[in-house]
Amino acid sequence: IELAPRSRSFPSVTANSLFISLEAMAEVACDVGAFDLATPLIPWGKLLPRKQEEVMDIVIRGHSPDLWQVAMDPPASMDEVRSALAFPGAALTFRGLAYSTKMPGGKGQRILEPCSGHLEPGQLVALMGPSGSGKTTLLDMLAAKKTSIYEGEVRINGQLRDPRTFRRIAAYVGQEDRMPAYWRVREALQFNAKLKAPAAECSCQASVDDLVNVILEEFGLTDVAETYIGGAEVRGISGGQRRRVSLARGVVARAPILFCDEPTSGLSATDAERCASALHSITRKLNVLAVVVIHQPRVEVVRMFDRLLLLTSSPGRMIYSGPMAQAVPYFRSLGFSISDHVNPADVLMDFVTPGSSSDASAALIKAFHALQRPGVEAEADGAAESAGKTVAELLLAMRPHNAGDRPITSLRPGGHVSERAAPLHRQLAAVLGRKLRITVRNPLALALQIVVPAFMGLVLGSIFQNVGREAFVQQVPFFFIFVTNFCFSSLGFMPALVDEREYMKYETSEALYNEWAISLANLLVDVPLAVLGACANIKIVFFFVGLPADSWEILYPWTLSVFLVFDSLFACVAAFAKDAQVAQFVATPFLTVFMLFNGFVVSEAGAPVWLRWVFQLSPNFHAMQSIVTGIAALEGPDANFVARAFGYEYGREAEARKALIAIFLVCRALQVVGLKLFNHVQR
Repeated sequence: IELAPRSRSFPSVTANSLFISLEAMAEVACDVGAFDLATPLIPWGKLLPRKQEEVMDIVIRGHSPDLWQVAMDPPASMDEVRSALAFPGAALTFRGLAYSTKMPGGKGQRILEPCSGHLEPGQLVALMGPSGSGKTTLLDMLAAKKTSIYEGEVRINGQLRDPRTFRRIAAYVGQEDRMPAYWRVREALQFNAKLKAPAAECSCQASVDDLVNVILEEFGLTDVAETYIGGAEVRGISGGQRRRVSLARGVVARAPILFCDEPTSGLSATDAERCASALHSITRKLNVLAVVVIHQPRVEVVRMFDRLLLLTSSPGRMIYSGPMAQAVPYFRSLGFSISDHVNPADVLMDFVTPGSSSDASAALIKAFHALQRPGVEAEADGAAESAGKTVAELLLAMRPHNAGDRPITSLRPGGHVSERAAPLHRQLAAVLGRKLRITVRNPLALALQIVVPAFMGLVLGSIFQNVGREAFVQQVPFFFIFVTNFCFSSLGFMPALVDEREYMKYETSEALYNEWAISLANLLVDVPLAVLGACANIKIVFFFVGLPADSWEILYPWTLSVFLVFDSLFACVAAFAKDAQVAQFVATPFLTVFMLFNGFVVSEAGAPVWLRWVFQLSPNFHAMQSIVTGIAALEGPDANFVARAFGYEYGREAEARKALIAIFLVCRALQVVGLKLFNHVQR
C-alpha cells in the first residue's frame, strides 16, 4: 500500500490499521534497512510519539522503503467485525419428535413418525422430502412454532428447551415476506437488531450498526439498503431481495439458531442460489445453525449444505441423516446408481417419493433403521446428557465487549430470562418510530385521513347551510346527520388495520415486542392524524351552518368524542376479526344499533322496555342528548320544549362523558386482547 508521500500524517489510515514490527523498531534506532516480516506486529497507535517521528523520517526520506508492513482495514476488514460478532454455539438435539392429527371422521392419522438427531452450530442443514413427508411439521416442532400437541423433546446445548425463552436465541422465517411497503431495507434490519440484540440493551449503537452492515453485505443487500421494501402498490426491491431481507432480519436479531421454511420457493434459480449462498456464508462466519426446508434445489445450492435430513412420506419417516457430501456415496453403497452428471437432489427425491417410477422408499427405510438410526439416536442421547450453555449464558456471551460488567436488563434475578429482550419503553420507541416513518412516506394515507374529511365537511356544510337560523325543530335532523357522519369516518380504515396485523403477528411471535407497544403506537399516530381530519370537518361544517358562536363549545367536543369512540370500536373489531371482510360485517350491526338508539330515530320512552339498556351504551345517544339540550339552552324556551319532546333530559353531561370514556378504554383494552390471543398462525 502506497502511503501519502512526504507527509507526517496518514488521513486514510486509522491507528489500529497500521502496524510495524518490533524488530523494525530496533532497526529504526540502528538506522538499519531490511527486517524479517515474520516478526511480531504492534499497532502504530501504540508507538511512542518519538518513535513515530523517527519511523516517519525514515519513510519520508525513502531510507528504508521496505520497513513498513501496513495492514489497511479494507472493506474486507468486515472479517474482523464478523469474528467479533460471531454468536456462541447453540447445538440442537431432538429425540422422538412425532406428530399425529385427527381426520374429520375422528380417525387419527400419523403425519410424522418419531425422528431423532443432533445438529451442531455453524452448519447449514437441508430438510428435504416429498409432499406429505412432514418436513415443515418437523421444522415447526424444532422451532417451537407448532401450535398442536406433538410427541418428543427438543434440547438446546443439552438443556431442555423452554418455548418461552427459546425465542430469544432462535429466529423463524416463514414462506411469506410480511413487511410494511414503505419500510427501507436498512431500517428493517435495524428494527430487529435493536429489539432483540443485547447491544440494544447496552445502548451500543456502534455494535448494532456493525452487525447490520455485516448482514447487509452477506445477503447482498448493501446496494439497496436505502430502498423501500415495496409491495403490490409500492415500487421497491425485487422478490428475491425481499426474501433475503426476511432471512437477514432473522440473522440480525442475533439468533444462533435460524429456521427457514422453503426460503427459495417462488424465486428464480439465480435468486435462490443467492439466498442459499448468504445462508451458507453466515453459518460459517457467525457460527449460526441454520435449518432449512428446501424442495429440490439446483446442484449449486446442494453443494452449499453441510448436512441433510431426508424424509419420505405417507407417513413421514427419516431415510437419511448425515453430511450432505456423504449422501450420494451412502446411496451408492446400498446399490443405487447415481450419475456424477445429474443433480443429486433430483435423484434422491425420486428414490424417496412413494409412487414414483424410481420409488425405493421401503428399502431405504429398512436400510436407515439398520445402518443409521442406532448411531443417530446414540448421538442424540449423548448430546442430551451433555449439558452446555443455558439460554441465559448464551445471552451473556452475546453481550458487546464494551458492556463490561453491566447486567443484562432482560435477565431477571436468579438468572431467569425474560420473554423479550427490550423493555416496553424501548419496544414502543422502535414501533412508534417505524409507524411515524411509514405514515409520513405514504401520501395516500395522509390524504385519506385529512383531505377526505375536509371534503365531506364541505359537502355536508353546503347541504345544511344556514340551518342554525331556522327553527330548532329543523336543526335536530342536522345534529343527527352530523353525529352519524362521524360514526362512519374510521370504518374504511379497518382493512389497513387487518393488513398491519399480519406482519404484527409474525413480529410478536418472534418476541420482538408486546402487543401493547403496537396498540399504543397506532393510538399515538393514527388517532391524532384522524382527529386532525375530523377537526377540519367540524370546522368547515360549523362555518356553513350558521349556529351561534357559543354552540361551538358544545358541538365540537361531543362530535369529536363520537369519532374517537367509534374509532376505538372499529380497531377492537379489526383485532378480533379473521379478515377485513369479516371485520366490516361484524362492525355493521354495532353501527346500525347505535344509529337507531340515539333518541332521534328511536326515543328512550318509545323503545321496548327490554332494549332500553342499549341507550346507556350508545355513543350516539349520549352525544345527541348533550348536543341537543346544550344548544337548546342557548336558544330559549321553544328550543327547550323541542328537546324535551324528543325525550332528551338535561343535566346528564357528566354521565355521558363517563360512558364514552369507559367505552373508549374498554375497546382499546379489548383490542390488545384480540391482538394477543386471536388469529394466530395455526401450524
